[in-house]
Amino acid sequence: MTAHVLDRPAIATLTGRQQHLAIQRGGAIRMHPDFGLFAGTLDDSPESLADLGALVREMGTVGLIALTPPPAPPGTRIVSSSPCLQMVAETVAPAWDAPFDMLPLGDVDAAEMLALATLTKPGPFFSRTHQLGDFIGVRVAGQLVAMAGQRMRPDGFTEASGVCVHPDHRGQGYAARLLREVTATILATGEKAFLHSYADNATAIGLYESLGYRGRSEVMFTILAAA
Repeated sequence: MTAHVLDRPAIATLTGRQQHLAIQRGGAIRMHPDFGLFAGTLDDSPESLADLGALVREMGTVGLIALTPPPAPPGTRIVSSSPCLQMVAETVAPAWDAPFDMLPLGDVDAAEMLALATLTKPGPFFSRTHQLGDFIGVRVAGQLVAMAGQRMRPDGFTEASGVCVHPDHRGQGYAARLLREVTATILATGEKAFLHSYADNATAIGLYESLGYRGRSEVMFTILAAA
């Protein structure tokens, strides 16, 4: 059976449209650490696994998304391995009026975006993650309190990611409305939207389903660090 590009989205991304972000060592490849920690191997050979271990020891912690977690390469240790639900949207819920403005975000907002992501932990977010795709946000009294945007871009798909809301501003519908807009923007290009949620986060999964996302597959998100 032919593998689907979302079975290993990081590899599909870093050998495709976002290959300019890739750092490769033999059969192993990772995203530049300013942008993210996603990595993987080009095949399942022992040689490529050893290359991945060398890349971790050289450049630090990586995260792997795959159908099954790999063994720890030589010289590394598995920090965590968590089941996630990979979800895909081919349609999106109709827009609804929002009592707040949604603003484009960019380099001028980078420090605030990183601070918000560091506080709320929506997933791996680094100094240049905001440059992976279009991001939008909500400001209250000048403060960035919510955002959502795009991340990996394997062929035919774009990942919605970075959805987060400041703890003092939850319950206002920011996450749903921002994610709806990000998803609609992706679908308008003719691509499908996808995202990942920890499999035990029923609240988040319910939100995503209400916007049009459907479960595609369970994947494992594995963090590797140097031993």
